[in-house]
Amino acid sequence: MLKNLLSGLNFSEKESLVYLALLEVGSGKAQEIAKKTGLNRTTVYDIFETLMQKGLVSKFKKGSATLFNALEPKHLLTYLDREKEEQSKKIEKQKQKVSELLPQLISLQNIFTDKPKVQFFEGEKGMREAYEDTLTADGILLGYSNLETIHEGLPNFFPEYYKRRVEKKIFGRGILPRNKISLERTTHNQEEMRDVRFLPDEDMTFSPEINIYNNKILITSWKEKMAILIESKELADLQRLTFNLLWETLPRK
Repeated sequence: MLKNLLSGLNFSEKESLVYLALLEVGSGKAQEIAKKTGLNRTTVYDIFETLMQKGLVSKFKKGSATLFNALEPKHLLTYLDREKEEQSKKIEKQKQKVSELLPQLISLQNIFTDKPKVQFFEGEKGMREAYEDTLTADGILLGYSNLETIHEGLPNFFPEYYKRRVEKKIFGRGILPRNKISLERTTHNQEEMRDVRFLPDEDMTFSPEINIYNNKILITSWKEKMAILIESKELADLQRLTFNLLWETLPRK
């Protein structure tokens, strides 16, 4: 159990052996820990250096001998705080580098602008990633949406998503089947910058969703946890035309 914990904290197997052995004895010479763990003394010295860098071990002199001391286990929390901070700094540096190189990456992507681009997403994480792209909408976001199935597909995601869509001033227009959740959600239309129209019959329903924005079409299957994002002006224009024609024929309530 303890070895599994340390492994989850990115300890190597030998680091875990040495650290746990030193915790048991409190403090000791490298030779003593080497004997206890079955590792050679040089390896133990190297591991002690690593553990000292992690802030988990200290060393002191006793006569001519060098002893190593295991600090209290609560220092593991401090170690994790430092790791979190270092990881955060690393990610920020990576983001900065990506931002600097983004124009070059975009120029490469636009070499074949006449080709439709298709991306596939799977699983809950993939669905979230796909849906985040709708927040790049420039203009009205059109959608065939069953609010019942999308809220079941990604629980707790959409209330926060609606807030961010409003912050970006993206207006939503939806064609919805009649069900309890869809009808209830329309009471928030004004605050969530949304206008909807309903299919005329309660038996007329669907579970997938189609969003149309920019030159893109996002097709999501909430039951199968998959999404397809198509970037094609020609296809998006056709879907937008079809949506608008249907929109004009449907009642508001």
